[in-house]
Amino acid sequence: MTVFIFLGSLLGAMAIGVPIAFALLLSGVALMWHQDLFDAQILAQNVINGADSFPLLAVPFFMLAGEIMNVGGLSKRIVNLALTLVGHVRGGLGFVTILAACLMAALSGSAVADTAALAALLLPMMVKAGHDKARAGGLIASAGIIAPIIPPSIGFVVFGVAANVSISKLFMAGIVPGLMMGMAIALVWWWVARREGSTPPPKASRAEQLKALRESTWALFLPVIVLVGLKMGVFTPTEAAVVAAVYALFVATVVYREMKLAQLYHVFLAAAKTTSVIMFLVAAAMVSAWLITVADLPGAMIEMLGPFMDHPTLLLVAIMVLLIAVGTAMDMTPTILIMAPVLMPVVKAAGIDPVYFGVLFIMNCAIGLITPPVGTVLNVVAGVGRMKMDQVARGVLPFMAAQFAVMFLLVAFPSIVLVPMRWLTS
Repeated sequence: MTVFIFLGSLLGAMAIGVPIAFALLLSGVALMWHQDLFDAQILAQNVINGADSFPLLAVPFFMLAGEIMNVGGLSKRIVNLALTLVGHVRGGLGFVTILAACLMAALSGSAVADTAALAALLLPMMVKAGHDKARAGGLIASAGIIAPIIPPSIGFVVFGVAANVSISKLFMAGIVPGLMMGMAIALVWWWVARREGSTPPPKASRAEQLKALRESTWALFLPVIVLVGLKMGVFTPTEAAVVAAVYALFVATVVYREMKLAQLYHVFLAAAKTTSVIMFLVAAAMVSAWLITVADLPGAMIEMLGPFMDHPTLLLVAIMVLLIAVGTAMDMTPTILIMAPVLMPVVKAAGIDPVYFGVLFIMNCAIGLITPPVGTVLNVVAGVGRMKMDQVARGVLPFMAAQFAVMFLLVAFPSIVLVPMRWLTS
C-alpha cells in the first residue's frame, strides 16, 4: 500500500502538470500523512539538509566549466581538431561528431551543453555535405549523451550523493563504458554512411593538423588534469570541479581571449539557472528519500523482486527494463533521485557491486535523454537544428539501439566495467 501511495501521488501530481520538484514534495507529504508522521519542521529540515552537501558543490562548478567551454572557444577548438584528423574519410563529419563528443564529455559532463555545441557547430556542415538531416541530428543526439558517462559527470555526482556511492570510483568506472558507447555509434554510422552520397571535406594537411592540435592543447589538458588529480588523490571530485571551472576561465580569458569580462555575468547566470533546477530537485528528493527509508519501501521492493534475488543478471535485466520505461517519461536527475534510493538496497541485497550498478543506472538514464516522447537531448537538437521532434526521433533510432546493446552487454559481462575500475582506483 505504501508503494502505491508514493507512486500514485507522485505520478498523479506530474500528470496534472505539477513541476517534478514540487511533485516530489507532495508525494513526501502524502507518505507523511499515511505514516501519521506529518510535521512541517521535519519537511523543512529535510529540504535544507538535501541541498547542504559538499559533494553537490561539484554540480555548479562543472556546469560553469561547461558554459565557459562553449563561450570561450574550447569546444570550437576540440571540434576543429577532430575535423582535421578524421573529417576527410567517408562519413568523416559523423566520426568528427563522435570524436568531438568524447573529448568534450571529458570537459563538461553535461549532455545538454555538449549536444547544443555539437549541433550548432556540426549539423549545418553535415547537411551541406549531403547527409540526411534527421540522421545527422540523431547521431549528434546519441553522441551528446556520452557526456554523463565519461568523467567528469554531473550524473555520477548526483547518483553518488543520492545512493551514497564513491563518486571518484564512479568517475573511473565510466571511462570504458563511455568509450564503448562512442565506438558502437561509430560502427552504426560507418554502416549508414556507406549508403549516403555525401561529400566529405578535403583532407587537412599535416601543417593544418599540427596547428589544430597546438590550438586545442590547452583545452585537452583539462580532462588530463582532472583525471590525473583524482587518480593521484590530489583533490576530491568537488575540488576537481573547482579546478575545471578556474582552468576553463583562465584559458578562455587569458590564453584564447575569446571570452570578455562583460560576458562573465551571462555565463555565471546561465550556470546558476541550470544549477538551481538541479539543486532544488535534490533538496525535494531528500524528503522522499527520508520517508522511503522510514516506510521501508526498499523492503517492499525486495519482496516484489524476490524471484530474481538469487539471479543477479536477471535482476539487473528487470531493473534496466524498468528504468527504460521510466526514462521515456522522466529526465535524468529526477530518475536518479527517485529510483536510486529505492533500488540501491535491492542491488546490495543481491550482492551486486554498487559502483557497477551506478554505471549501468547512469547509462540507462543517459539513453533516456534520447528516448521519445520526453527526450531532453532530442529537444535540444530539434531546437538548434530547426527540425520536428519526430524527425530527430526517427534519425536517432539505430544509434539508440546500438547504445542499448552496449548496456546489456555490460549487464552480461560485469568485468568489462569492474576490471578497469579496480585497476584505475588501485
